[in-house]
Amino acid sequence: MKTKKLMIVTFLAPAIVTYLLVYVYPSIRSIIMSFFYMKNVTSSISTWRFVGIKNYSIILNSKMFLQSLHNIFYIWFFGGIGVFIAAMVYSVILTSGIKGKSFFRAVLYLPNVITAIALATMWIHFAFNNKYGLFHAIFNAIGLKNLARFPWTSPDHQLLSMTIAYGFGAVGYYVLIFMAGIEKIPADFYEAATIEGADIYKKFTKITMPLMRGVIKTGIVIWSISAIAFFIWSMMFSPMDPEVGTITPMVYMYNLIFGRSLIVTNPELINAGAGAAVGVFMTILVLIIFTVVNFVLPEKDRLEY
Repeated sequence: MKTKKLMIVTFLAPAIVTYLLVYVYPSIRSIIMSFFYMKNVTSSISTWRFVGIKNYSIILNSKMFLQSLHNIFYIWFFGGIGVFIAAMVYSVILTSGIKGKSFFRAVLYLPNVITAIALATMWIHFAFNNKYGLFHAIFNAIGLKNLARFPWTSPDHQLLSMTIAYGFGAVGYYVLIFMAGIEKIPADFYEAATIEGADIYKKFTKITMPLMRGVIKTGIVIWSISAIAFFIWSMMFSPMDPEVGTITPMVYMYNLIFGRSLIVTNPELINAGAGAAVGVFMTILVLIIFTVVNFVLPEKDRLEY
């Protein structure tokens, strides 16, 4: 018995220690930092100056931070709707007995294998370019001259373009999740529905969607976390300074800590404490979303099969 316990401790100890050092400690430290002013993340604790909730007051009264919240909501809501609808449609088609399912599944997932930097570069230079880009060629070929000249990467349309590009890369990931959920549903249900005369729409709304509730809830949580952490795409669309259409909370936090941009006009704002406050605020936002999703899609309403 003692040997068995020793083996358990031996194998669990590295994972537990890593979890404490990599996740728990930084999380607790960030919460504490959010109530202090410090010049940078490497500042000695002796130089920290307690400011209470001033850091939270600063970010919540910042027009740029409020704009970043608007942008991330746009990406989360409208991008999420587009991604989930596309992923669900593809999932239903690929699980309906179509030939070459493995090939199409691999093609849809391929963008997830490519780094975000490479994908963003492709979209900016080879898809959105209104002189020789893919969209320009397609719209020009079908006679839609105005759309062919549409300035996708202009400041007024960067948020839309960024959301489209990000959603394109994310669809394949959720296709795999939804396909796994659909394939778990017994085929007898669909066969019985077919015998009863149910059409495709009835099967989808009365069988697929109700039995996919738990999978969809998981997808919403994963999408919310990834949207809140939106960073690389914003940096690629505005490599020098973040613009109104590309600023997101994570980029705003980066600027507060490292002072990359002139959006921080008050020297007092360039401090790691304010950046930590942004991180804590966004964590609370994720928890709120998770609570709302659990309330709207409670576990007790899940159908068993």
